[in-house]
Amino acid sequence: MKIAITGSSGLIGSRLLQELERAGHAVTRIVRSDLESIPSVIPWNPDKGEIDPKGFEGIEAVIHLAGENIASRRWTAEQKLKIRDSRVNGTRLLSETIARLTEKPTVFVCASAIGFYGNRGQEIISEDSPPGQGFLADVCKDWESATRPAVEAGIRTVHLRIGVVLSPDGGALEKMLPPFRMGLGGKLGKGNQGMSWVVLDDVVGATLHVLKTDTVSGPVNLVSPNPVSNLVFTKTLG
Repeated sequence: MKIAITGSSGLIGSRLLQELERAGHAVTRIVRSDLESIPSVIPWNPDKGEIDPKGFEGIEAVIHLAGENIASRRWTAEQKLKIRDSRVNGTRLLSETIARLTEKPTVFVCASAIGFYGNRGQEIISEDSPPGQGFLADVCKDWESATRPAVEAGIRTVHLRIGVVLSPDGGALEKMLPPFRMGLGGKLGKGNQGMSWVVLDDVVGATLHVLKTDTVSGPVNLVSPNPVSNLVFTKTLG
């Protein structure tokens, strides 16, 4: 399969890229910098609404993982706008671009997050649950809505609502490991907040599954079937 992917240098994207190429897929990276040093690329600049539609000729699937890191710095008003715009604007640009193609990809797999549901306490959540309230819930709702042009063009569209991704190579776990290794890690507050976690290998495996399964569309929760409280998680990690 010929696949185009954004976010290929991130924690999930870099591992997914390896697995796609190992499986024999032809992968084209959608990138905004260092074009000459990377083979097989489609240039884009989502901030300016720029992308090369010719690069999508023959592409059968698009995987969109790019977005501002939500944990990279303090959430100032400027940073919150950057977090939202990096997801919504990039998704809308991709969605509109592939919707206009004469030969469209058959599937558009777009990252989202379980932040879609907001803080719901002990409520049991499924893909049919409505969005929650708060900044992250609003971002996720707008993020997923930005795929509408692709959906309306008849492209099978999947929203990967990803939980807390665990890998020693990056993400939340990489930041937590140093204090825990020094015996300084512990629960946050009362520790009763839920943590719907998932390991990196399962995120990659689930993405490969939805990519090739024609019956899967809409929201998919990428989390372990065994969520735990922050107290249980931190005790286990300790």
